[in-house]
Amino acid sequence: MEKRYEEAMDNLARLATQIYEQLGGGEIPEMQVTTRSKSNIEFDQRAGVWKLGDSKTKRSAKKLSGARMILRSLYMMDFIKEMIEANKSSTLREMYYISEGWEKAKFNDQKESDRLAEDMEIITDCLREDFKLRPEEDGARVIGDITIEERTRKGDLRRINCRDDVGDSGYTIPYNVEEDKVNFTDIGVDFMIAIETGGMFDRLVENGFDETANALLVHLKGQPARSTRRFMKRLNEEEGLPLVVFTDGDPWSFRIFASISFGAINSAHLSEHLATPTAEYVGVTASDILNYDLPTDKLKKTDRTALEQELEDPRFNTRFWRDEIETMLEINKKAEQQALAKYGLDYVTDVYLPEKLGEIGVL
Repeated sequence: MEKRYEEAMDNLARLATQIYEQLGGGEIPEMQVTTRSKSNIEFDQRAGVWKLGDSKTKRSAKKLSGARMILRSLYMMDFIKEMIEANKSSTLREMYYISEGWEKAKFNDQKESDRLAEDMEIITDCLREDFKLRPEEDGARVIGDITIEERTRKGDLRRINCRDDVGDSGYTIPYNVEEDKVNFTDIGVDFMIAIETGGMFDRLVENGFDETANALLVHLKGQPARSTRRFMKRLNEEEGLPLVVFTDGDPWSFRIFASISFGAINSAHLSEHLATPTAEYVGVTASDILNYDLPTDKLKKTDRTALEQELEDPRFNTRFWRDEIETMLEINKKAEQQALAKYGLDYVTDVYLPEKLGEIGVL
């Protein structure tokens, strides 16, 4: 058994023992979980990311809801133990349905089971991947001159060059990208560019931007999966590759950048593991809408509310972001990446990106 899974088993066993000893001593069992809310997120100056604070929430069997949560936790721990011992894995969706056999401990919906899995990460200081739990969705697609050494299901190692050994769809990032599964052997690119939409990713691939700019193209697929963020984090940290993020120009896309660079509320306990604080934004801004005279859509009420919230969000507490958000509210417009096609299919790779990347010294 690999060390990471042994450590996960040990941490889960300590938690189960704690509950057992409480019961054996005539105490009402309880668990303490770090509170996951905006009020309990603070900026870690050393790490440069937003992390959970010290506030704790107590779950006690004094209340029915607390007793049910502790019971679910014990069932989940047993389920994880069985998977690790059998060398099997489960999707989060499968775990939700498996709980149908847990009688009074079954979940009402998958949000409950997903949240408990995240709580178990926080309590044990382990990763979901250490529990053999995986998401339904695949990670991102990547194309560029890097060679990956990946361990197959049979335990063999295979080498894949993400430019020469793949088709136009690229290399798909697996759900587990830790060193026991994925390693980087040869790096032939100068930086990574993370792209929000599939259409723009395909445009950059077709235009050969990975070769002309010597870049690794990463398709985020909207809000990126954990494995995608971890993949980019490792390349940035271990190989020194700069990361730039290219998104639509709207409040939801700004939040995609923030989650990549500084972390998100739901995964703040993993910010040091997933976030890349040195990431830079080259996506569409309100200034771009004006300077490039881009086709736009009018802001919806929900867009304006989101932008106003971002003015209060500490992740956007810089002069650049305040100016861009306030300008977007003032002009009452947003724009997609594809709006750059107004000037032709090559404009984004021949003009827009070289200009934006040149401004920050990447090209």
